[in-house]
Amino acid sequence: MNRFVIISGCSGGGKSTLLSELDRRGHGVVEEPGRRIVAEELAGTGDALPWVDTAAFARRAIAMSLRDREEAAKRRGWIFFDRGLIDAAAALEYATRTPVVVNYAAERFFRRIFITPPWREIYVNDADRRHTFQDAVAEYERLLTAFATLDYTVDVLPKIGVAERADIVLEHLRLT
Repeated sequence: MNRFVIISGCSGGGKSTLLSELDRRGHGVVEEPGRRIVAEELAGTGDALPWVDTAAFARRAIAMSLRDREEAAKRRGWIFFDRGLIDAAAALEYATRTPVVVNYAAERFFRRIFITPPWREIYVNDADRRHTFQDAVAEYERLLTAFATLDYTVDVLPKIGVAERADIVLEHLRLT
């Protein structure tokens, strides 16, 4: 059984808050590559920022996600990924209009993907999230397509409190 669980969805849907709750409960968590890359790029040249060069950003996210998987393999128990490899591949596919997602079919994660839907009431922009809510909705739809392409089961998490969302994720894992 694969211990790597993806928490995905559009920007501003509550993923990171859910991951913080899972971490608080003692589970392994891998931070979102995108936020780490933005921080590095803002401290450096800024050439691979998503609003400067989406393809370069996505390529960096893919490389970071592959390293994250390698490091996560050294840990025990369920490991929850805040986005990661498939999200990055979907972003590169969108940026280049070239099929990319299928290239990572062999890099399997747990068969169920937990995804946060667009949630206007909690969506906010910040210095690192500059796109609109409509952009986030389009991203969500691309992700649904990417996960379907790789034959994952997608569980859309309800728009409820973070503790209840974490309970749902953990209950699904207990049932496997």
